[in-house]
Amino acid sequence: MINSLSIFKVKVPEWLIVTSIFMVLLSSVLLFALSTADGTAAAGYYGAGPADIQFSMLMFYAAVASFAVVERRFFSRVVTKDYLLICIILEIITAYWCFKTRDMWLIFALRFLQGIVNCGLTSISLNLLFSRLKSEHAKETGYTIFYGMILCVSPVTALFSAPLVENYEYNVVYKAIIFCFLPSAVLLFTIMNRSHAMRKTPLYKIDWMSFVLFSTMLVLIAYVLIYGQQKDWMDDSSILYSISSIVFLSIVSILRQLTLKRPAVNLSVFKYRNFIIGIVFLVVLYIIRGAFSLTSSYFVMVLGMDSLHANEIMIFNVAGVITGSLIAIKFLIRQKHLRILWIAGFLLLSSFFFWMCLLFANEAGTTNFYLPLFLQGVGAGMLMSPVVMFIMSSVPDAMSQSAASVGIFVRFATFSLSLASVNFYQLYFKGVHYDDLRSNLSILDFNLPERLKLYQGILTSKGMPSDEAGKAAVGLLSRAVQKQAFLQFCVSYYEWIAILCLATILLITLQPVISRTAINLRGKQPAAVGF
Repeated sequence: MINSLSIFKVKVPEWLIVTSIFMVLLSSVLLFALSTADGTAAAGYYGAGPADIQFSMLMFYAAVASFAVVERRFFSRVVTKDYLLICIILEIITAYWCFKTRDMWLIFALRFLQGIVNCGLTSISLNLLFSRLKSEHAKETGYTIFYGMILCVSPVTALFSAPLVENYEYNVVYKAIIFCFLPSAVLLFTIMNRSHAMRKTPLYKIDWMSFVLFSTMLVLIAYVLIYGQQKDWMDDSSILYSISSIVFLSIVSILRQLTLKRPAVNLSVFKYRNFIIGIVFLVVLYIIRGAFSLTSSYFVMVLGMDSLHANEIMIFNVAGVITGSLIAIKFLIRQKHLRILWIAGFLLLSSFFFWMCLLFANEAGTTNFYLPLFLQGVGAGMLMSPVVMFIMSSVPDAMSQSAASVGIFVRFATFSLSLASVNFYQLYFKGVHYDDLRSNLSILDFNLPERLKLYQGILTSKGMPSDEAGKAAVGLLSRAVQKQAFLQFCVSYYEWIAILCLATILLITLQPVISRTAINLRGKQPAAVGF
């Protein structure tokens, strides 16, 4: 572990050390969701589709998940202060390059490089943060803080970028992240000594081939899940070849890890029952978490809020995450009643989704959403870090890095799957509801002519010529039907997710081993990253 007496200069106050670490960690987390902070603005600036913007985020995530398997050995070889300097320089270069280019393919490559650099920055920050927490349960506290930040990343990033996007071109957000990251990173670099954070290991032992195989496989998984719906899945040759390549790379990677003397990922972790149980709940949690994005879409698409206003409401969700994380820390320190914590968390999440089904409407006051958003945050905060730490605690100390790597792979795959699921069912449900609504609209429907006359009258009163107002009224009616179809999709999808929450609660009650598993991370190295 880190020698906290030699890493930082002696005369530097503790509050300054912790603040600088925290700010670097926050900047690293902000960079994750930066490309999708305002998907519509990003798509308009780059001349891309919504799928391209989602894929750019997953390129970042794929780099993080794949580089994590080799990052620790690289980190242990390089002097920590030099490693930080390398990351700072690369972070600035890639962010500035993103600012200068409008080539979407180059953005994909740069986002992948940013993910690699971000993995190193997060690894440095987490190790330094754990070295400053003196309590017996320092790692539990540190991970809870980190995962709480991850749960808040989307609204915080949107609040950070919304004023910039409204007043400048979208690419300015990358310049802004440089000015956000640079002061804290330079401060952290200045107060550090040139010292190794961990015991040195030979650099030639880094398993670069595992990184290449894993990264290629994860990028292809992201490509299939994001573009599959758009390309009609197996009818498109690129999707077919990608799926075949994923299967081939998976087999090669598994066989390779089984035959290596020192595998990057020890697959023996799957022999532990609790590890598999934790992975199952992690998958469910990320599917549920992915559905939460529909709430922000509802605020913008149905209620007509601007991005800034919609994410200001999410501050109540952030407050809930902080509250839930504090509750989780209390339970983890006491090492009791973990199953009660999980049941309560999923119960709050199911309550949120059922409640939102009742609140979804064409018109609604924003105050109605404050409490359910807060409860959703509490539930997510109570579950995120305990589930991850349950996975880490279910294997021996020597396998902790392998467990962390598998967990990152699973989170990446499930996050990608949740995006694909929302995209697929949005088209499916919107198609079903849109057809139902259109079938009920005909010239014999007495409400239809009145609605068209109403739209036409409003447009005419605004100064539009009568003939143009008549044509525009049809367009407004079509938009109203589409909005109603999206609204019904939100209700249908949230009903499914709420039922999934209840099924998960039932599954937890049938697993008493959860409460008998002690959360203990003292002998385990912190994961390089844990998005």
